[in-house]
Amino acid sequence: MRDSEFFGHVTALAPGKVNLSLRVGPPREDGYHDVATLYFAVSLYEEITAAPREDGAITVSISERSAFTGVEHTDPDTGETVTAEIPLDERNLAYKAAALLRETLRQRDASTLTFPRRDATGELLQGPPQYGVDLTITKNVPIAGGMGGGSADAAAALLACSALWDAGLSKEQLVELGAELGADVPFAILGGAAVGQGVGDELSPLLTHGELHLVIVPATAGLSTPEVYRQLDSMREAAGIEAEAPELDADLVRAVSAGDAELIATLMANDLQAPAVSMIPALDDMLDAGLAEGALQGMVSGSGPTLVFLARDAAAAAQLATGLEERTDVWAIPVTGPAPGARLL
Repeated sequence: MRDSEFFGHVTALAPGKVNLSLRVGPPREDGYHDVATLYFAVSLYEEITAAPREDGAITVSISERSAFTGVEHTDPDTGETVTAEIPLDERNLAYKAAALLRETLRQRDASTLTFPRRDATGELLQGPPQYGVDLTITKNVPIAGGMGGGSADAAAALLACSALWDAGLSKEQLVELGAELGADVPFAILGGAAVGQGVGDELSPLLTHGELHLVIVPATAGLSTPEVYRQLDSMREAAGIEAEAPELDADLVRAVSAGDAELIATLMANDLQAPAVSMIPALDDMLDAGLAEGALQGMVSGSGPTLVFLARDAAAAAQLATGLEERTDVWAIPVTGPAPGARLL
């Protein structure tokens, strides 16, 4: 008997991530940018519970236990500050993940299933499986914060639905499906640390030793990733800078593999930090506050506006988080990494 048959649902976790380095190349013809990045999964997890439906429909809801449910951002057309809620329809990445897996399994069934079908007790089943699911998301990764929370939702949904529907898919097969949903989804499935190239979807996992201690500071406002990339292109054009093919610092890769926090601090870099700070100038003051409170280094995470600070050890991370909260009245969250990838509870 599967867990889903016993409990009536399946729950999966997937980690958020930070980019310990993010180098961005020039815009491509398709509008995307080649990057060279070092993904690092951290101990903030998105949680998805999948419960079966008999009608083949997919629904999405947000758990009351969620730490994040919405985020403010500036409307690019009106300039007004508006609150963006998490979409609960086909725009949601968890929904897209379930729909992609449902279609994949229906296509497989069409070519492999024989009829009539019977269940384990011998009872006759009517027609092919419908693969319906109710998804409940518990959000613990900042929304629109550059930490891949939506991608973690997709990763957890793929794993939970695969188990719920007894799909029999390997992690490698789930990674292939995840790549169709977004560049960060395969990494959320795998976790750990990895070099990302292309648009971030070409992953080379790293063997790491030891643990890094970081402090995450979520922003009350969000940033649109495409807008941040556009701002980077505009800033480079205005400064007469011609972007080159991105390369990752080999010394940083070795430092992350060795877990050398002090060396990592000297090599962290993010090409999207300047455009993110230009869009939310208060980030600069927060970065200065983190350094004043003892961080080895501070940086915008991904496209921002979440900030990540590197600490020397667990005690230093706890002290840094307390100092930041007392100094600036923000929410500062100590985390560790590299965290494992998507997994079932």
